[in-house]
Amino acid sequence: MGLTLAYGLIAYQSCLKGLNKLVVNESKINQDLDSAWEVLAEPIQTVMRKNGIENPYEKLKDLTRGSEIITQEVLRNFIEGLDIPAEDKTRLLTMSPQNYIGIAAILAKKS
Repeated sequence: MGLTLAYGLIAYQSCLKGLNKLVVNESKINQDLDSAWEVLAEPIQTVMRKNGIENPYEKLKDLTRGSEIITQEVLRNFIEGLDIPAEDKTRLLTMSPQNYIGIAAILAKKS
């Protein structure tokens, strides 16, 4: 049993050593996020449902069908065309892939 624990400790220390060498590439992360506006489909659908708009998933699917890239402009035009309160529109229009985290903070605190 001592040998097993010793190898486990060595493995654990090696993992920590490797993890400490990792460096976050913030520019690459931001570049990936800038090209991933489709992540905002979730909050858009949620607001559409909240305001009683029927078939929000299908409406967003129709918007994105045939499009290779969803841009900020495409989503902005879609949001501005929605029949929802101005407050909800403003909130959606201020969202970006960089600042939208959904309920991640709540889930992180639960664990």
